[in-house]
Amino acid sequence: FLFVPAVEVKIEVVIPEKERSKEEMSPNGKASPLIYKVNGTARHYHLEEHPIASNPYHNPKDVVEASACHVKDVENGQMREVDLGCGKALLIKESGEFHAVGHKCPHYGAPLVKGVLSKGRIRCPWHGACFNIGTGDIEDFPGLDSLPRFQVKIEKEKVYIRASKQALQTQRRTKMMAKCISLSNYNLSSTNVLIIGAGAAGLVCAETLRQEGFSDRIVMCTMERHLPYDRPKLSKSMDSHPEQITLRPKEFFCTYDIEVLTEMQVAAVDIKNKTAVFKDGFKMEYNKLLIATGNMPKALSCKGKEVENVFNIRTPEDANRVVKLATSKNVVIVGASFLGMEVAAYLAERAHSVSLVELEEVPFKKFFGERVGHAVMKMFESNRVKFYMQTEVSELREQEGKLKEVVLKSGKVLRADVCVVGVGAVPATGFLKQSGINIDSKGFIVVNKMMQTNIPGVFAAGDAVTFPLALRNNKKVNVPHWQMAHMHGRIAALNMLAHGMEISTVPYLWTAMFGKSIRYAGHGEGFDDVVIQGDLDELKFVAFYTK
Repeated sequence: FLFVPAVEVKIEVVIPEKERSKEEMSPNGKASPLIYKVNGTARHYHLEEHPIASNPYHNPKDVVEASACHVKDVENGQMREVDLGCGKALLIKESGEFHAVGHKCPHYGAPLVKGVLSKGRIRCPWHGACFNIGTGDIEDFPGLDSLPRFQVKIEKEKVYIRASKQALQTQRRTKMMAKCISLSNYNLSSTNVLIIGAGAAGLVCAETLRQEGFSDRIVMCTMERHLPYDRPKLSKSMDSHPEQITLRPKEFFCTYDIEVLTEMQVAAVDIKNKTAVFKDGFKMEYNKLLIATGNMPKALSCKGKEVENVFNIRTPEDANRVVKLATSKNVVIVGASFLGMEVAAYLAERAHSVSLVELEEVPFKKFFGERVGHAVMKMFESNRVKFYMQTEVSELREQEGKLKEVVLKSGKVLRADVCVVGVGAVPATGFLKQSGINIDSKGFIVVNKMMQTNIPGVFAAGDAVTFPLALRNNKKVNVPHWQMAHMHGRIAALNMLAHGMEISTVPYLWTAMFGKSIRYAGHGEGFDDVVIQGDLDELKFVAFYTK
């Protein structure tokens, strides 16, 4: 029970002024448009110009007022949810100043009051997204939207709250974006910015360009049939339909003139002529290129690998089909990877049986270490998942073309109606082999801290790259995490616009299984000791990976 004295705190929702670029204002008070060259032609780009209203509330009926607390009731470094009747705001006090923003993370709706406040930023307690408390802007990912910002007024030791009902209900704010000018004048076979891949990195790159005022043509292309979607849900929420997990609706792409070419595969890149060649023979010229193709799942190499009902989870259709086939049936999962383990956890209550085959002696050994891997394995075993460790698949047997049994090298034969393969992935960069773009021995695209490749004007981002990680003394690493793909896309966009921005974010990932969430920050590759604090058996612990 929280006693709130009968004094008032006043917060006012402010629609932020236009996101201004770093350029000087022109004498007439409007932002000076930048000039950007495309195919040798100078083009201007700038944000849409809106008169800044003196009253941010266009509709007085949309405004709500409510009381919260006396200024002394909130200490420095404290956060408090304030209920305004038709929604909540998060009231924050730091360095003697009050701020107020939306109280829910726009990513998955986590209560930010349970997050961490530090140095003018609040970090989401669930998945690590980070927001500036002064502006509400998203500064680290995952997620695409920022928080609504509310103005705080203090009068006579009281703070009065005033807020837009709409902002309180939506709890999110999409940054102002430019639109494309003169789209009808474009040659269909040329674009200023071409983005190959429509995952998190590609989408954030396109959005960041528009947020920064870029108003030339942007084309994204993808082999998939869908608009960009929330890929982690393929293994965490397998029965989600494509329309339920799209990151932005179709109308968003139309509004901001971000063109998405679906079911279009790039077969080669001609860097000399700045041209992408598609599998069907279509060619598109570009001025700036982002390669964000992600990775491709490894397939099994055993006998019978072509039989029906063996899946790599690559698309929403794959995930949906597996759930349908697995219900009340026998499932075998090959590989105790994040994907394999999440699929096992999701299907455990739905399938008749779930068996998991893995080459190592415990799951996640290389990533989490043996002790944490053992604790996770015990949790799975108590939820009816059967492990077959230190072995691999030698044959997939069929009956009438469909999977019937999985034979292990240990000699064990497992009944199987459906098999999910999660034995790792390789970067989807085969089409770049003759391009002149620098690729390492494992197939990863090598980039610098600004996500630039060795070719001017060509950037790369996401799961298919290695980049210098600041917190590991600029060691070149591959970090195939959802959060990092977002940040790569943002950094690439800013450097397409010559901002000179270097990546410095801390890698972060999460996984959720049987109601337990494991969150991992940093890059512990090559650890030689694990220091555990807390109770590993209860899975309430912190593990420090040291070297």
